[in-house]
Amino acid sequence: MPLMDFLTFKAFISIEVLIVFYYIGAVVLPFLIWSLSKWVIQKYKIVDFVNRHKKRLTGQPFNKSRRTKMILLFIWLFIFMELCWRLLFEFMIAYMQMRDALLHLNL
Repeated sequence: MPLMDFLTFKAFISIEVLIVFYYIGAVVLPFLIWSLSKWVIQKYKIVDFVNRHKKRLTGQPFNKSRRTKMILLFIWLFIFMELCWRLLFEFMIAYMQMRDALLHLNL
């Protein structure tokens, strides 16, 4: 495959490269999301703001059951994020497989 074909998108990267990037992202992405969420919380004081307003509205701060619910919500969001990451790569791989199959039919 000539370099010009790759640079002009006449040739695609291989499916194996996409699989490698999927696994790198599946491992690194949760840490990036975690650090981004910690940064947002520290920068904008979201948790403190929500806790103050909850105290004012209900007279109670966050309790253990509320923290448990938030942890369960985080777990569900983590699973959803990983599933979306997987689906994104499945669509790209399926597209490349369909393109390859159509190109072989036309030759």
